[in-house]
This record gives sequence, structure tokens and C-alpha cells, in this order.
Amino acid sequence: MLLKKNIPVNYVVGKIKNELIMVAAYAIIIAMFHQFFPSLRISIPIAVPTILATIISLLLAFRSNQAYDRWWEARGIWGAIVNDSRSLAREILTFLDSGESASQELEGFKKRFINRQIAWCYSLSQSLRGQNSYIRSKDLLVDEEIKFTRRFTNMPNSLLKLHGLDLRLAYNNGWLNEYQQVQIDSTLNRLCDSMGKCERIKNTVFPATYSLYIHFCLYLFIALLPFGLIEYFGMFEVPLIIAIAAAFLLVEKMAIHLQDPFENKPTDTPTTAISQTIERDLKQMLNDNQHDDILHRKEQQAREEANLYYIL
Repeated sequence: MLLKKNIPVNYVVGKIKNELIMVAAYAIIIAMFHQFFPSLRISIPIAVPTILATIISLLLAFRSNQAYDRWWEARGIWGAIVNDSRSLAREILTFLDSGESASQELEGFKKRFINRQIAWCYSLSQSLRGQNSYIRSKDLLVDEEIKFTRRFTNMPNSLLKLHGLDLRLAYNNGWLNEYQQVQIDSTLNRLCDSMGKCERIKNTVFPATYSLYIHFCLYLFIALLPFGLIEYFGMFEVPLIIAIAAAFLLVEKMAIHLQDPFENKPTDTPTTAISQTIERDLKQMLNDNQHDDILHRKEQQAREEANLYYIL
């Protein structure tokens, strides 16, 4: 879930607490050594850490941009999942028609199909985060569907297969024509494509060598910074070094968290909240459709009674 505002200071500081403790201890040792051993003082031109800071800034900017691109791509994919889930529910509710026969069976089919799509969203969210895919989905599936999905290691993929099997069943029963079947199948293909994109982001590791180079440059910069500031600030260099180091470390931590949008962290793409939105919208569509069917049957019954009265 995303943190929108009023982020606690202890949450921000907690991300780099250990690093700041080490930086503070190192800066204090350098300052005390400079204070009590004047004959062994070491100082370097401030331009040296400044050049390193420029290099690190460029590296961190590139990494932050790439990390945000991954996060934004994940958010865009889940936006497409919202749209395709609504489209799928609308197509199932409006395309399927059995006339006067098997209306109860058809209504059960629609309800089962839409509940399965809601379960698909939850199971995809949980599987991307390495959690149990059945936690939020088992109450939306019937026993036969749960038994079927347990044969697969990828639960969302198994639910899409059930979608396809039910789509063939609807066509064979005459509830769909061939054009409607193709349209719904294209929606299922887009959902499958979105699932694959999420898995690609999840399974593509950010280059480890890039992180190693940034860490090396960052630690070298922090190690040299006290020797460049000690001549100008003395003991007051300690809080200054801590503040400068915190700025660089926070930017790096931000990039690290954003580059993996499915790790169940506060900076993740809010897949659970999005799934809840999908569940709310699809259930409203389903309930509204059932209400419309009741009204339609009552109106038809009223017309039949009126015709009978007219004949009599």
C-alpha cells in the first residue's frame, strides 16, 4: 500500500538508521583525532569529495529514474487489469443470453465467472508478493474450482484456463455467438498479457553490479568527506556530514524500494487496494444485473397477464 502523506519521521530515519550510526561514529572519530593529535592532522581539498558527489548524483539520478519507470509500469499494468476486468464482467453480463430456457443455470454461470475474475485479481496480487494465493480467493471459488487450481503452481494461470473452459461451454450451449466468443477471448488474452508483464517485472533483477558501483562510490565519498570539511568546521563537521550522508543514502534507499514494486512494502504498487476496487465494481455490476433481470421478468409477466386479460 502506498504511503500518501504524513509519513512519520521515524519511518524515514529507520530506513537508514544503521548507516547513520556508522557515519556518525566515523565522523566523531575523525574529529577527535584531528582535535587531540594536531601533528597527525590529515586534510584534503574540498574539491575531491565534490567531484565524487557529482558522479554519485548522476548515478543515483539514473537509478532513481529506472526504478520509478519499473514502479510506474507496474501501476500502469494494474490499471489495465482494472479496465479489462470491468470489460470482462460487462461482456459476460450483456452478451450471454439463453432466451427463456436455462435462465437459472445461466445466472449461476455469470455469478461464478465474475467471482472467479475477482479471485484472479487477488491471487495474482498475492502470488506476485510471494504470499499464499488462496488467502483471499477461496471464498470466491466453488470447491471444484479450488480442486482444479491446486493442480497448478501458478494459480492465476489456472483461473484463466477455467475462464477459457467456461467460455467454450457457453458457446456450446448457445449462450454466445462466435463473434461474442472472440471478443471475450481477446479480453482474456489481455489479462494474460498483463499477468506476464507483472511476472517479468517481478523476476527481472536490477543489475547487481550497478548497485555495487554506487555503494563503492558512496562509501568512498563519505570516507573522504570529513577530511575535506574538518579544516573549515572542526567538531561541527559531524552533524553536517550526517546530514549530507543521509540525503544520499535516502535517495539510494528510495530507488531500491521502487525498483521492486511487488515486495509487500509501503512503496509497493497497491495491488490489494486495486483488487478491492475491482471486487466492489464487479459485484455492483452483478447485483445490478440480477436486479434488472427480476424487473424484466416482472414486466414480461405483467405484459402476459395484460394480453390474457385482453383476450378474455
